[in-house]
Amino acid sequence: MSRTKLLRSRRGGKSRGELEETGRSLESQLEGHAEEEVVVASQWQLIRWRFVRHKLAVVAGVVILGLYVLAIFPQFFAPYAAEDRDFRNAFMPPQRIHFFSEEGFSLQPFVYGINKDVDFVTTRTIYTEDTSQRFPVDFFVRGGEPYQLLGFIETDIRLFGVDPEATVYLMGTDSVGRDVFSQIIHGARISLFLGLMAVLLSLTLGVVIGGISGYFGGKVDNVIQRLIEIIWAFPSLALWMALTAALPRTWSQTQVYFALVVILSLISWTTLAREVRGKMLSLREEDFIMTARLNGNSTPRLLRVHMVSSFTSHIIASLTLAIPGIILAETALSFLGIGLARPTVSWGVLLQQAQKVEALTVAWWLFLPGAVLVITVLAFNFLGDGLRDAADPYSALD
Repeated sequence: MSRTKLLRSRRGGKSRGELEETGRSLESQLEGHAEEEVVVASQWQLIRWRFVRHKLAVVAGVVILGLYVLAIFPQFFAPYAAEDRDFRNAFMPPQRIHFFSEEGFSLQPFVYGINKDVDFVTTRTIYTEDTSQRFPVDFFVRGGEPYQLLGFIETDIRLFGVDPEATVYLMGTDSVGRDVFSQIIHGARISLFLGLMAVLLSLTLGVVIGGISGYFGGKVDNVIQRLIEIIWAFPSLALWMALTAALPRTWSQTQVYFALVVILSLISWTTLAREVRGKMLSLREEDFIMTARLNGNSTPRLLRVHMVSSFTSHIIASLTLAIPGIILAETALSFLGIGLARPTVSWGVLLQQAQKVEALTVAWWLFLPGAVLVITVLAFNFLGDGLRDAADPYSALD
């Protein structure tokens, strides 16, 4: 039997033309794999093979993985602590890393010293490089405030640093001399993990409530769908603002953090619940579900093992696309001053400094957290698109 016929045989209930088109699509997607491998491959193996062919999604996955590594070990990768202040170098523009000097090429990167002058017209401090002073950038340096690596290993090692007499502000400093680059890395822990935690909670709510709605139908389905429509009737941002504004001002930042996770989850579960409901409605009358029911499987087992597992890949793709929405929501709330605040550092908190128009002309580098946010959101979207296409056997990944 040809590979196309074997692949077509994996899908039933479709017209001949659809099956032929599916066979050609799958055959082109899985090119390079032996016919025997394709026949015995599991659903997850087919998804992995199709995903690898989606180059942009693979690159996005690597970017996201790197961001989460930074978020897990921010004290190691950031040359300074989030709240380290250097008042003498406030609003310093980004420093350049050099490999070439008047003496030629240097294998070890270095930074020049800094000269400061005052523009008496604008009263602004003008920073220029002092080429007579060179400070090498060392790796795996010790210094600064000790921290707990992984929560229990006390150390003061950082990935890179310079002599204490010099500075290495790769993305400049803010109004009180805090390193923007270090703050972005520290803020990644809050922004990325808040989005991940909120999505995991919304996953639980969406799958459970959507599964109940689609499986039982009738009055239960009607009540749940009306509840979803009521939630959708409110503008998301306005609803988030109303709920976060109601939080007690006496709460600590830790309490506010977990409250934001719950609030964002209670609103974002509705989309996934609708998708799960649709899948349940189409699956509950399938032959294998009827067989499992006649074999005495309980309702929870029927939902968990036989129904939800059949579209787990679709759920994963949907959640990947939902994470950037949660990150943007937290950023918007913190930017507006009703979410997280100092001393907690998130990307939304960092963007509060860019609210004034003057920041665009005086310190454009304060917008760099926004650029990192855009890259992160795009990476999640590209990864989600790749996972969604890989999970869909009728999607060609040319």
